[in-house]
Amino acid sequence: MYRLLKIIILIGISVGCTNNSHSTKKSNNISDQIQSISFKVIKTYPHDTESFTEGFLFYNNQLFESTGSPEEFPKTRSVFGIVDLNTGKIDIKVELDRKSYFGEGIVIFDGKIYQLTYKNQIGFIYDLKSYKKIGSFKYSNKEGWGLTSDGKNIIMSDGTNIITYLDPDSLKVIKTLNVTFNGSPALDMNELEFIDGYLYANVWTTNNIAKIDPETGIIVGIIDLSSLFYEARKSYTMSEATNGIAYDSSKDRIFVTGKFWPTIFQIKFPH
Repeated sequence: MYRLLKIIILIGISVGCTNNSHSTKKSNNISDQIQSISFKVIKTYPHDTESFTEGFLFYNNQLFESTGSPEEFPKTRSVFGIVDLNTGKIDIKVELDRKSYFGEGIVIFDGKIYQLTYKNQIGFIYDLKSYKKIGSFKYSNKEGWGLTSDGKNIIMSDGTNIITYLDPDSLKVIKTLNVTFNGSPALDMNELEFIDGYLYANVWTTNNIAKIDPETGIIVGIIDLSSLFYEARKSYTMSEATNGIAYDSSKDRIFVTGKFWPTIFQIKFPH
């Protein structure tokens, strides 16, 4: 059932994106209620092709990235830090022991950095100024994937269709959001960003970013980044899944990338 539903979802949210401006065209598979969101590339920056991207965020005029460390890629590291946009390299602030932990998404909230791990059901808390670990927290979700914030809550994905809202003080669950696409559960919600009242989530194994209404959980728009994926793979054949969306609210800039991509793309789309 999981595989069948996953195939249905992947077919349903796949939208063509083939013209030179990277804009998307509406597919017959997309319902009238779901908008195909066009975008254009504003600028490109280098990205470290050894970074297995799991988290991406913009804070205080700096781009932060967290990475994971799959066993099949022994050179990968579970780290997070500040990306140098001139080189794409991460100025590493924290590194996890890859034998024990697989690093996942991060979020910055109230002077602290929160980091998820993949299958340990534990997250870590760091002081934003010193990057020293000051705490940890447990979660009941089977896995940890993406993190973001709406300014009030910490918001977490776990690779399913469930988005979990955590109280930033107690880190207890406040509520859960069931993400749906055309009435069916939308699986594989991954890296998250909150932009102008909507949740945006990379959809694992696809090149899509889903725009989610946080009140209903309904996917109301799809951004297809296939053209960027193929551009990345053309430059570096080891490029993998699209993952990573960061929003610079002060300058209205949006950055996207993927696992092992050679490029960070600054894009613009209506939001």
